[in-house]
Amino acid sequence: MSSVVLSGAAAVLRDASTVTYDRVVVDGGTIVAAPSGSGHESAGGAEIVDVSGCVVTPGLVNAHHHLLQSAFRSRPDTRSVPMRDWLARMSQRYSMIGVDPELTAAAASVALAESLLCGVTTVADHHLTWPRDQDPVTLAGATIGAARRVGARLVFVRGTARDDPDTAARSVSDIHDTHLPDARNGVTSDGMTQLAVGPSGVHADGPETFAALAEVAGSLGLRRRTQANEKIDVEIAAERYGRRPLDLLDEWGWLGEDVTVAHLCDVTDDEIALFARSGATATHAPGCDVPMGWGVARVAALTAAGVCVGLGTSGGGSNDAGHLLADARLAVQVSGLIGEPVTAATSLAMATGGSAAGLGRPELGHLRPGAAADLCVWECADVFDAGVADPVDGLLWAGPGRRPRDVMVGGRWVVRDGVLVTAESRTVAAELSSLLERREGR
Repeated sequence: MSSVVLSGAAAVLRDASTVTYDRVVVDGGTIVAAPSGSGHESAGGAEIVDVSGCVVTPGLVNAHHHLLQSAFRSRPDTRSVPMRDWLARMSQRYSMIGVDPELTAAAASVALAESLLCGVTTVADHHLTWPRDQDPVTLAGATIGAARRVGARLVFVRGTARDDPDTAARSVSDIHDTHLPDARNGVTSDGMTQLAVGPSGVHADGPETFAALAEVAGSLGLRRRTQANEKIDVEIAAERYGRRPLDLLDEWGWLGEDVTVAHLCDVTDDEIALFARSGATATHAPGCDVPMGWGVARVAALTAAGVCVGLGTSGGGSNDAGHLLADARLAVQVSGLIGEPVTAATSLAMATGGSAAGLGRPELGHLRPGAAADLCVWECADVFDAGVADPVDGLLWAGPGRRPRDVMVGGRWVVRDGVLVTAESRTVAAELSSLLERREGR
């Protein structure tokens, strides 16, 4: 990897609270301090990239996705229906098409290519669908291979949804030993692949599953992730246990510093206090929660209580896009509906450092010296941004649907001038489309 200097930016978002106007220098896949002097001669023969009129940010970190669902987007029978019906209809669709390594790889390739084109350099995939006739190690390998193909960082979450606890726990060890043999605390030596565990939630999995996955996570040093306080989660917890989901997670040992909980749409002040005391982190997913009718997470109250909050898109079955910046904009907009406003700066912090913290990845989500060289260059000099007072705030408030000009992962360009350079995106799309057409008999 050669050295790269990004010069002339309108602004550089170094981290959640630091905006600078100096150069960004990359060397050996790492962000380094800018060399002394202001001329290009000080770059030592590095590639010089003109980013005039652009904002440079850390690569975005999607803390909660379901990559498989990108094969099942825009299904009319899953629109505006109760979650019980939505889950059943998605399950029927999975069974009809057939979830196997070929479909898993094709869907993941599409979702991860889309992510990179939208400025997302790291994606946490909460994989919940494990047909009994398929080998979990092979299915996991299909997603891991897709990430390698397109050049995205992947956090593969071995999820469960009514799976046998012991079988699920054994598969975690098998996936780790097969696909991450050099991993330390679940992260490969190159930082491109991470393994975590994640029951779907108390609505789908009981204490035995949570205990089994906690045990294997502890033995391998893996992060733990789950979902809570979606509408069905609250309903089933009340029906089955006479309790609230977060009370159950606390009782089952699933609120702690190594745990991240997604959604949290319906939380009380007491639950926020409990969550904050636990040291667990949260993931906001407004692009899923709002159209599904689950409500709006109390992000401002959570952060005020000291909770670290990240941002995720959730999957294509509920949020048809993996465009995290668009969902960061949505998070700002819908926060006013509950009277707890979230600023653009807070939302960008969630989409970068907040998500990275929940993954236990201190090298991601910022551009301070020593960070992994994951970054985005956003063009901000056209009519869409004219009149914007603060170009960083303008990333969210102006230009809906904005996509980055350039994206770098680990010091390597993966998007240049809005085009994916690691794979042909239209080919990736066609592969999934033809597979679905063939299996649907079209």
